[in-house]
Amino acid sequence: MDRIDRALVSELQRDATRSYAALGQIVGLSAGAAHERVRKLRERGVIRATTIDVDPAALDRRVLAYVMVEANAWMGDSGEALAALPEIQEAHVIAGAASVLVKVRTATTEALQDVLRRIYDIPGVSGTQAIVVLETFFERPVDPGHRDAAGRDPGQRDSGH
Repeated sequence: MDRIDRALVSELQRDATRSYAALGQIVGLSAGAAHERVRKLRERGVIRATTIDVDPAALDRRVLAYVMVEANAWMGDSGEALAALPEIQEAHVIAGAASVLVKVRTATTEALQDVLRRIYDIPGVSGTQAIVVLETFFERPVDPGHRDAAGRDPGQRDSGH
């Protein structure tokens, strides 16, 4: 990705409803050229989806918890069982004491307890550890223009010099 692609991704993360004319103006392209760039970013899988950001509290999903799922067997094939629980927003196979980390949103702590019971019913699960979020300072999307401490593009390989 070049500088313009990164700028387009950054602007679309801020507001995906912008017209191609507005995007083009921001990054110095015509509307048609901006549209073509965005189309190519979609084709390459850089842009996976165009979506909206909904306030969970407005949908009565005020309780946010991260749950570490412990297992007595490999959990790498449990994605479908976890995806079947609509309260689980994300699931990640992890290294460490737990096997899987899931992000759960519910209306109440009682509803969270019910989700924990249903997770525990998944074959191989031997325990859970829930971390309930009291306050969120911020959440942010991936920054396409971020550079590492050495000032390199994260996708740039070390040339060994």
